[in-house]
Amino acid sequence: VATALAVTSTTSGVCAFTAQSSVSAFMGMSNVGNRGIIALQASQNSPFEEKEDPMFDPLHLSSSSEHNKEVSFPAVVKVSAAALTMWSMGAAPSMAAGPDWGIFEGRSLSLLHPIMMGSMLIFSLYTALLGFNWRRQRTMGDDISALKKTLPSFSGSSLSEAISAAKAADTVDSALVSKLQAALPIESDIKALTAERKELSSQNNRERHWSQGSLLAFIGTTFAIEGPLNTYARAGKLFPGPHLYAGAGLVVLWAAAAACVPAMQKGSDTARSIHIGANVAGIGLFGWQVVSGFPILLKVLEKTSWP
Repeated sequence: VATALAVTSTTSGVCAFTAQSSVSAFMGMSNVGNRGIIALQASQNSPFEEKEDPMFDPLHLSSSSEHNKEVSFPAVVKVSAAALTMWSMGAAPSMAAGPDWGIFEGRSLSLLHPIMMGSMLIFSLYTALLGFNWRRQRTMGDDISALKKTLPSFSGSSLSEAISAAKAADTVDSALVSKLQAALPIESDIKALTAERKELSSQNNRERHWSQGSLLAFIGTTFAIEGPLNTYARAGKLFPGPHLYAGAGLVVLWAAAAACVPAMQKGSDTARSIHIGANVAGIGLFGWQVVSGFPILLKVLEKTSWP
């Protein structure tokens, strides 16, 4: 503040000297300009003699009427700014602790992450079962076709009818009958696979696997992000470790599995293999999260309170 006032006084003196050397129209200047002229003239008459202001009042706080007239608005602003700066410096430590997150720091929402992720593990296993059933249904047709190619040629709708017809013929072909009888287990396998395929088809596994997989990726990613946010709200920092790394890797594997779906719909076996591998690895990381997250759960129960 003192430096600013000194610069202001120097500027006023220069302005007063300019006014003295100008036309007489500037004779009616303010008292500040007149005192600047008098000070400049005194310094010119006695260059080796220093003149002191009879009253040193840089903030113009004197009670005299002459000084009260010279109290300017910038001086008030400077004093106010200095006071505001001192207040902000004193208030900073009280605000350094961060905001109060309320119930988000409590036990209720802190337990939401482990509960939801544990549920997602079970949901992930069920979604994988649906995917396995759909793959079984889709590949079962090839298995049935391969078995049908191993059957001997026969007339009729089944091997049993063909065997009965061969035995009832005038001339019984024993070799044909034996061949047809040897093929009966194959026919039985074909009937079992056909019935199983029909049962799987009625379960609508493809659509259920698709919808549950999409829901798993959405909810799982949401609570994978919610967990670190809740930790930061409670502790003010994150704790990098196996649990955090497993969660990040799991989200990446979910994204990779979802990215394979368009190619899978076009019949790419490579995309199907990557999809299956990413989900199997994701379930493995899920198991790692349970192991590494249990000690964290115990600390949450210890450090938090309801709600």
